[in-house]
Amino acid sequence: MAKHHTSKKTKHTPGGHDRMPRKLYEAELARLQAELVHLQTWVVSSGTKVCIVFEGRDTAGKGGAIKRITERVSPRVFRVVALPAPNERERSQMYLQRYVTHFPAAGEIVIFDRSWYNRAGVERVMGFCTPQQTERFLAMAPAFEKAMVDSGIILLKYWLEVDQDQQTRRLEARIDDERKTWKLSPMDLKSYSRWYDYSRARDDMFAATDTEWAPWYVADSNDKRRARLNIISHLLDHIPYERLPTKPVKLPARQKRGDYVEPTTGPRRVPDRF
Repeated sequence: MAKHHTSKKTKHTPGGHDRMPRKLYEAELARLQAELVHLQTWVVSSGTKVCIVFEGRDTAGKGGAIKRITERVSPRVFRVVALPAPNERERSQMYLQRYVTHFPAAGEIVIFDRSWYNRAGVERVMGFCTPQQTERFLAMAPAFEKAMVDSGIILLKYWLEVDQDQQTRRLEARIDDERKTWKLSPMDLKSYSRWYDYSRARDDMFAATDTEWAPWYVADSNDKRRARLNIISHLLDHIPYERLPTKPVKLPARQKRGDYVEPTTGPRRVPDRF
């Protein structure tokens, strides 16, 4: 497989971070998204099973990265799983049970927008589980993921890292932008004040679950554009796919009109306002 490197041309931004110019970003994104289509074809043909986990602080850019991975491929092959808070029945189950049901079958790539690692992060920090439950989770997670890998699943785990200043700017942008206010939950505000509690939780999670068979990969997401490209490039390099030959596509001739007549009446139309 070819390596998927990006150019180093940058532009300085107010946060002290170098932001990739839009034209360069869009060109690189188009190239990598085309490569994701080749990956998709190979996954379906080979029956490969892929599971990708995205974790990180609020505003780290998980949703944006996932959107760029999935926007040019089939949702029947690339499935995104973003589970809500567990209901009463799910809370009575084995903790990992509700995640297992979403694992990939042959020919599927499943992307978790937050995952079973909620127990090591938000549940621990916000008091939704006991310290003992967190400890048990961290102790058993490596064996759980070893079983996933041994079953034939390619498991990739990404942590998107954003600094305090950048997180503040992004949260303030949500406050001021009506298109983004839905992203700002009461939980986000509580989490914002507990930066170092999350740092401790992250460090403990890495120490316990960064294994040879399921390592963590940390992406600097202070520049969202660069982070998206780096992640897509990285996952392409870590799945052993091959470009499969494709047949030339030619549109067939359309049938003749015959006795068909356009109706003079029909359903209501959408007004042309623009």
